[in-house]
Amino acid sequence: MSKPTAIVLAGSRPGSDPLAAAFGTDLKALVSVGGKPMVRWPVDALLDSGRFGQVRVLAQEPERIGAALPAHPDLVVAASGPSIAATLETLLFDGSVDWPLFVTTADHVLLDREMIDEFCDLSEVADIAVGVVERETLMARLPESQRTWIPFRSGAYSGANMFMLSGKKVLPALELWRSVEQDRKKAWSLLWALGPTNFLGAALRLRTIHQTLDAVGERLGAKVEAIDLSDPLAAVDVDKLADHYLVERLLAERTDG
Repeated sequence: MSKPTAIVLAGSRPGSDPLAAAFGTDLKALVSVGGKPMVRWPVDALLDSGRFGQVRVLAQEPERIGAALPAHPDLVVAASGPSIAATLETLLFDGSVDWPLFVTTADHVLLDREMIDEFCDLSEVADIAVGVVERETLMARLPESQRTWIPFRSGAYSGANMFMLSGKKVLPALELWRSVEQDRKKAWSLLWALGPTNFLGAALRLRTIHQTLDAVGERLGAKVEAIDLSDPLAAVDVDKLADHYLVERLLAERTDG
């Protein structure tokens, strides 16, 4: 049985990225964090994990991103599509890509083997698995951290930029994602697109996160699971200057520890 493929999304949003501009570049994935380009951290973690047959880094400017990465037989750097959804849809029909796909982002600097192992082990039964961290877990570890939280009856959750997509059952979800991809409040837009019951159930905290995703899965014809990760640092990415400062501090603590 072939190993899954890991995808690292290293593209840029339309327009100027404030974090990239602050560090004198136009590509956020090349911002230096802890002494090396941001994208290098998750790529190294994925290659070192031994769980993936191939790691694919996708970006609008693959030559520039590739120059910041190590030479490795299991690493491919390629051009992305016009959007995340379009990129993943293309991979879905690419016979050279082994599924399932583990998807993360170039700004997931703190990704490590333990997070990868936990997420992959717990996502095996889902068609679509989404990594999340519960607010109290993160606040206990990093009370100063500012994240975007979605409230449910079981607690508020933030995404961990980790997804597992099992195969062609994910296509309806990607088509839906494409329809709201430019909306900065994507989670609420997705729930609304899936129907008022799902939207109101989440907005009024009438359902747990698992009940909500069960209902979403029924609409999409796929089993959708939230993977509640034990390490709160899984929810920390580098999206703004405050995140950069925080993550550099955490990396220094890892080294000292």
